[in-house]
Amino acid sequence: MRRNARIGSRGARRPVRIKRADHRPAPEDGIRVLVERQLPRGLSRAQAAIDLWLRDAAPSEALRRWYDHDLRRWDEFRRRYKAELRHRPEILHLLDDLRRRTPVTLLFGAPEDAHNSAVVLRECLDNQGDRPCKQATS
Repeated sequence: MRRNARIGSRGARRPVRIKRADHRPAPEDGIRVLVERQLPRGLSRAQAAIDLWLRDAAPSEALRRWYDHDLRRWDEFRRRYKAELRHRPEILHLLDDLRRRTPVTLLFGAPEDAHNSAVVLRECLDNQGDRPCKQATS
C-alpha cells in the first residue's frame, strides 16, 4: 500500500470517488481500487498505481458483454449489476470497511465516465445504510 493511503481508525463513511484507471494518482485518492476483471489495455498495474484489485467487484463477463457500453441498455445494466452485487455482500462490506478507515477511489477502464460499473458500485455503497443495491428506479 502506498504511503498516502494510510489507514486510520474506524469512523464515519467517507464518500467514495471514482476515476479512470489511466488518470494520474493524487494524494486525495487514498486507496486506489481497480474494480475491473482485466487491466485496461495499454496500462500496467504500476502505471495505474493500484493498491487493491477487486476482480470480483466487476460485472460478470456475460453481463459486461451484453451491455457492451450501449447507453440504451444502461438502466437494465444497472438493475442486473446491482442484482449481481446483492449476491456478493463481502465486496460491499470490504469497501465499506475501507472507506471508514481511509479515502477510497474506485478505478475503472470503461470509455464512458458517467455510465460504467464503478458508478453503480458507488451507488450501492452510498445506499449501504438503506438496503444495499436496491433496484434501480431511474
